[in-house]
Amino acid sequence: MRRSRTAVVLGTLFLALALLAGCTSESPGGGGPTADDAPPKAKLVASPAADAKDVAPTEPVTVSVTEGTIDSVEVKNDAGKAIKGETAPDKLTWKSTEVLGYAKKYTYEASATGADGKKVELKGAFTTLKPAKTPRATVNPGDNATVGVAMPISIKFPEGKVTDKAAVEKALKVETSQPVEGSWAWLHDQQVDWRPKEYWPAGTKVTVTAKLYGLAYGGGAYGKADLSSKFTIGRNQVVKIHTPDHKMNVYRDGKLFASYPASNGKDADPNLNTPNGTMIVMQKDPIGDFSNPRYGYTNVKKKWAVRFSNHGEFIHENEENRANIGKVNSSHGCVNLFEADAKAYFDSAIIGDPVEVTGSQANMPTTSDVYDWLIPWSQWQKMSALE
Repeated sequence: MRRSRTAVVLGTLFLALALLAGCTSESPGGGGPTADDAPPKAKLVASPAADAKDVAPTEPVTVSVTEGTIDSVEVKNDAGKAIKGETAPDKLTWKSTEVLGYAKKYTYEASATGADGKKVELKGAFTTLKPAKTPRATVNPGDNATVGVAMPISIKFPEGKVTDKAAVEKALKVETSQPVEGSWAWLHDQQVDWRPKEYWPAGTKVTVTAKLYGLAYGGGAYGKADLSSKFTIGRNQVVKIHTPDHKMNVYRDGKLFASYPASNGKDADPNLNTPNGTMIVMQKDPIGDFSNPRYGYTNVKKKWAVRFSNHGEFIHENEENRANIGKVNSSHGCVNLFEADAKAYFDSAIIGDPVEVTGSQANMPTTSDVYDWLIPWSQWQKMSALE
């Protein structure tokens, strides 16, 4: 009897202990706090990374954060001046807004606050590349120019050859106020031109941009600076010269505007012809020097000289050749006009006007500075590095 009562007491005690243990024990899925439940710390990452070398100066500096928000970012050049940058509205990224310099060291410091309310910091430094050379480039036409309907756009590299033509061409952009079909073409290693398939529409507004700074040209050369230009295409004026006709016709918007008696290059000698081809007005001089010791004349000055090639051809007055003007082609390649007619044409012409010559024995060689229109369109397109 005593043993049974003791068993009952012990059994009751064990049950109570078991119930107590069940109330206080934690299982893997229990609701008690763990280290994993703590708010995360902010993580900052910068690009370029710390100690990076030969960084492209056009590469933006960026700082981004996860599990937090950016408090501040400062990037300084080696002179201690902070470069410009902006933090995104969501405060998750910061990005520089100005290009870097060549062969410079930059340091950065950034801080952020994590979801845990604690601040973290990031510091580092990097250096930009040092080019072997930075050749300059030029663009023509320049800002605010008004040019003729045959004017090409020329990007020239006078201080060195371009090896990576495709990279350069991708950095060039032509925007027009109305649709114009055109293409870039490399005339040689130091010049790339853009021209329309047909003459520009009169009144077109043109914007040219060349993002060349920091661009690798090849051979260790990098772009010195970006280029840009805004210019306007003027009225449509075209000079047409059919040499056997002994006259020069000027057309405006496709209609005959003026017709002047002329004496062109000698027909019998191809070396003295006014050569066939489409050229452009390149230069205007109230008085031009036409001395040519090779043919025995020096100190020869003529008025109202309009150059349309660097091969030696001009439109100008020549009263000394009055007897032949309108009758016989007797010049050494130039287009001779009476003085009054030469002045009238001079006043009407602008740089970039087309001059179309036909009827001669000789063709204009592609040695002039501007021979873009001597190249057929199908061939011109193939001269693009992106063709």
